[in-house]
Formats: sequence, C-alpha cells, structure tokens
Amino acid sequence: MSRSKCLIVGLVMIAATAAILLAMGRIPICDCGYVLLWTPASDVAGSSQHIADWYTPSHIIHGFLFYLFLWLVFRRSSVGERALGAIFIEAAWEIVENSPWIIDRYREATIAVGYTGDSVLNSVFDILWMLAGFFFAWRMPVWVTILVGIAFELLALWVIKDNLTLNVLMLVYPVEAIKVWQGG
Repeated sequence: MSRSKCLIVGLVMIAATAAILLAMGRIPICDCGYVLLWTPASDVAGSSQHIADWYTPSHIIHGFLFYLFLWLVFRRSSVGERALGAIFIEAAWEIVENSPWIIDRYREATIAVGYTGDSVLNSVFDILWMLAGFFFAWRMPVWVTILVGIAFELLALWVIKDNLTLNVLMLVYPVEAIKVWQGG
C-alpha cells in the first residue's frame, strides 16, 4: 500500500475511533471548556482530558512496543502498513479503556478513584502520541528506544507514582501495597 493510501486509511481509522467514542457518550473536550497542550501532575481532574499529560509517555511506549511486535510478525509489510496495525491496536484500546467496565476497574483497583475516562481529544492524541513512538522506534537504534522507554517509565514513576508498568499491573493484578504507596 502506498504512503498516501496508508495516510488516508490511518486518518479514517482515527476519525472512526473519535466517532465511536462520541457515540459511547465520551465528552469531546474537557468539561472545563478549554484545551491545554499539557496537563501538569497537580491537575488531577485535567488528566486524560487534554492533549498531553503524565500518561503520554505510556502511549509513546505503546508505539515502541507495537513497532517491535508488528516488525516481528509482519516483517514483509511496509512501515506504513505496520503503522496502520499499530493505529488499530491503540484505537481498540482507547475504545475499551473508555468503556464503563474498564473505567470502573480503574476506580476499583487503582488510585484513580475519580477517573471518568478520556475526552475524545485526549484519546485521539493518545493515538497520535503512540504513532510518534512507533516512528521513533522505526528510525532510532534499538538501544536508544529502550533507554528512552526506561527513562519515561522512571520519570513518570518519580513524578506521579504511576507508569505503564504499574498501570498494567494494577489493572490486571492489583497489589494493595502499591495502591497504598501511590495514594500516600
């Protein structure tokens, strides 16, 4: 598939994801009525509502991991075709993540007691951040991608006491001691 076709299909997939999220009742932008480029750690209510926040590094790491997985499984496919696969996976996650079941699971198993889900704007940018990670992994040496991923995990852990690793762990197998540490 040509680059231009991949671009068009990717944009359609992202637009379809936004339409599905809107149909699910997700808010288009933050209830606050404005859009921020970055939501600081102190703005808990604004997290997952704007363009970027402290969970953005997790989505970039998704791109690193999806690049690796799709490179291993679909080596003969073009990078554009593999990027479409990555968009599909991330878009599916954004839809599932914003379902009542997962939102309730976050509230129950993690420190995200008041979590209400992502705005559509945030979900769309989560997909775009993942693509940034995907293309970063494509262009950079493996060791650089690994170091950046580790740095992102450690930085998020230090700033917000959460990261991709803990997020997955707490969603799948909650550990009370971690929940207490994160809340403390």
